[in-house]
Amino acid sequence: MTREEVVKFYDGLIEQCPNVIRKGKTMPYTSANGYMFSQVNKAGELGFRLPKEIGKAFMIAHNTTVFKSYGAVMKDYVRIPEHLFLNTTLLAGLLETSFAHVMTLPKK
Repeated sequence: MTREEVVKFYDGLIEQCPNVIRKGKTMPYTSANGYMFSQVNKAGELGFRLPKEIGKAFMIAHNTTVFKSYGAVMKDYVRIPEHLFLNTTLLAGLLETSFAHVMTLPKK
C-alpha cells in the first residue's frame, strides 16, 4: 500500500473508535493523557503503543516487529502488518486498548 492508502485506512479505523481523535496534518497520530499512542510514519507503516506483555504477544502472534519512526524505535510500539488491515475489528479493538493503556500512565 502507498502511504496515502495507509493514512486513509488509519482515518477509517479511527472513525470506529469514539474515544480516539486523529491529530497531525502531514504525520498523522493519536494522543491522549500527554502520550502518543498510534501513528503512521514517513515510510507509511502503522504503529500502536501497547502494554509490554500485550505488545510482545502481538509481535509473536502476527510475526511483526517493533515500530520505528524517523529511524528511532518507538517505546512500547508494535508495527501493524498490512495483512491485518483486512481485520478492522481486531485493529479497532487494539487501538482502543492502546488508548486505554496511555490513560493508565501518569499524566504528562
